[in-house]
Amino acid sequence: MTAALDGALLSGFINVLFERFLTVDAVNLVLGKKLGPDLVADAELKQFGNPSVRKWLDSLRDVVYCAEDMLDADVTKATTQKQVDSFLNPINFIINRDRELVDKMQMVVRTIEDLVNQKDPLGLEKIPAGSSSWRTPSTSLVRGNVYGREDDKKALIKMLNDNNEHHLSVIAIVGIGGVGKTTLAQWLYNNEEEFMKGFDLKAWVCVSENFDIIETTRNVIKQIHGGTCSLDDFNSLQNALKEELSNKKFFLILDDVWSYDGDKWSNFMTPFQYGKKESIVLLTTRGKNVALAVQNCRPYFLKGLSEDYCWSVFADNASFPESNGRAALEEIGRKIVKKCDGLPLAAETLGRLLRTKHDVEEWNKILMSHIWGFLWRRVRLSQHY
Repeated sequence: MTAALDGALLSGFINVLFERFLTVDAVNLVLGKKLGPDLVADAELKQFGNPSVRKWLDSLRDVVYCAEDMLDADVTKATTQKQVDSFLNPINFIINRDRELVDKMQMVVRTIEDLVNQKDPLGLEKIPAGSSSWRTPSTSLVRGNVYGREDDKKALIKMLNDNNEHHLSVIAIVGIGGVGKTTLAQWLYNNEEEFMKGFDLKAWVCVSENFDIIETTRNVIKQIHGGTCSLDDFNSLQNALKEELSNKKFFLILDDVWSYDGDKWSNFMTPFQYGKKESIVLLTTRGKNVALAVQNCRPYFLKGLSEDYCWSVFADNASFPESNGRAALEEIGRKIVKKCDGLPLAAETLGRLLRTKHDVEEWNKILMSHIWGFLWRRVRLSQHY
């Protein structure tokens, strides 16, 4: 049980590095591009029947914690020197740091490369080649209950109604990873009659960090058709999308947008100007810069949930036995939720992790893990860009 929990914590920590750290490039720089949460997850499943895999996980855990310590020290240094912009640039990240830190990073990368090279003899699953994103793509379906967002729903509905004088309203929901942007967008997508009637077309597209305007345009067309799109060149795709949208009122959601390349967005958005007045493009993003590059309306900044609502999310996903131990688990669970700091994704993930675990020691292990401090320092710093 303890080994399983350690493995789950490590997989979660790898996710934290990729999800919370400031740039994908910077994480790749330190941890190497071949290491991903899916590889660790496979190792977690195979460790029980293979002591060599368990030893591999132990070695990986040690080097990842070493990377944590290095990154913590470097974040502190960058913040103290007010060089956050340089920290976000992988080139400056190398050049502006002292030689000792660079040597340590290289050692970590070499160690991780050695571990990754052991994956085939150990029978661990390879990372799929050409994968553009390690995250699971979102869909328009709402998963579970939506807690604590009534005020946000009302505020966004008011924004959408107040901006209906625009021919095309482009609005961004901005917030840190895991705060619930996608969930709120899903609710709006499935309840558009609450704020505006008469949409002729709706489409949901998950964009993610690699914003390919050809692929994204094709995905919008596929969503509208509900089928395939065989067009390859950008000109044909744009004309096809223009034809689909002409004189129609549409509601498009672009989820998990990272790119703030103004030229790309200007080219991508051209066909959308041919729709009817009061059409809406709603996007979710972590970056204020993305919102500024894309929107023509003020952004909506989404904050975390209250502790009570966060507890509701956690309790929905965890399981409390009908026994004398229930009160102890609930007490620990509430302390865990407090550390989630209002992020529903953290509460949901930890609730599911602990759903089949009814031992106080295992719950305490999650509560006392030193991963928390690392995670929240990343979250706080990510709010500055």
